[in-house]
Amino acid sequence: MSVSAEPTSVDPRRNGSVPADTGTARTDTLRPHAEHAFADELAALAAQDDRPRPARWRLSPWAVATYLLGGTLPDGTVITPKYVGPRRVVEVAVTTLATDRALLLLGVPGTAKTWVSEHLAAAVSGDSTLLVQGTAGTPEEAIRYGWNYARLLAHGPSRDALVAGPVMRAMAEGRTARVEELTRIPADVQDSLITILSEKTLPIPELGQEVQAVRGFNLIATANDRDRGVNELSSALRRRFNTVVLPLPETPEAEVDIVTRRVEQIGRSLDLPAVPDGVDEIRRVVTVFRELRDGVTADGRTKLKSPSGTLSTAEAISVVTGGLALAAHFGDGVLRAGDVAAGVLGAVVRDPAADRVVWQEYLETVVRERDGWSDFYRACREAGA
Repeated sequence: MSVSAEPTSVDPRRNGSVPADTGTARTDTLRPHAEHAFADELAALAAQDDRPRPARWRLSPWAVATYLLGGTLPDGTVITPKYVGPRRVVEVAVTTLATDRALLLLGVPGTAKTWVSEHLAAAVSGDSTLLVQGTAGTPEEAIRYGWNYARLLAHGPSRDALVAGPVMRAMAEGRTARVEELTRIPADVQDSLITILSEKTLPIPELGQEVQAVRGFNLIATANDRDRGVNELSSALRRRFNTVVLPLPETPEAEVDIVTRRVEQIGRSLDLPAVPDGVDEIRRVVTVFRELRDGVTADGRTKLKSPSGTLSTAEAISVVTGGLALAAHFGDGVLRAGDVAAGVLGAVVRDPAADRVVWQEYLETVVRERDGWSDFYRACREAGA
């Protein structure tokens, strides 16, 4: 017995047109969902998008890629880049979602896997909230469905007692579901996705029914390179995904651009000072992170020991945002070396014993000797005192 998967009504809170509790974008939301934060850009793209769209997609694949990578529309509307990286990576990811294969975004921490996943779902379905957050304690019910136990005990198994999870709802509505940190989920729970992705069906044996996915359904999962060996994907599940690897930024300029853009966005929501006054400090943070991450100085002359942490772009964004907050609340609003030094130290020294040795060596042999970095050297020494 199959259960009709077609939604019988449209809830404006779920179709991405408005936030959950108002008719317009909330100005006091700390972090709006992508479909709300960039609603104007999505609307402009939809209005001028005359290319073929897959079933139930809000935009064509070309428009989805433009939304992520940025561009200027024929009417002059500027679409801001959401992802700075190889265009082909985005095109392959978008094309995958237009097929019947699920998408696995793979990469080291801080390569914007979650960010890309959210914006892909927002552009494709207008709803990025159909999300399963993977942890070591994620149960199978989070991926399949659960039960309202009051109704279950009172009336027995029924559709009214069933609580649909995000994946089931995405299947029924032809939307995009997201599973974050797939390799953090126990292997037996991961494998509950196999039937969903291969047969496009979710059985409900308690009712003798099933939910069949309607056209437009797909799934985006993210996984962390550093989690290999934690809960490896089975070969059967891995075959159901098309894997796209998100690389680290290729050049320092690209990474500085990414950090600057994200810090500006976060800063606006927190009423922090403008970033342009602190670009020099952003460049320093990025330089430190890249050199320690790569194990060699930018000029290639000095080999370095790398700390235990990842020193990702996301961590650089966090360090600079924290520095801006210090400058705003305890300084003159201009980002300086003293504002980011403690954050850099905290990001680098994760292992108090081994990482502190790595940091001190880098500080004395590289930072101390670098022209124009004396203020940064002093600030870092004071932060570590």
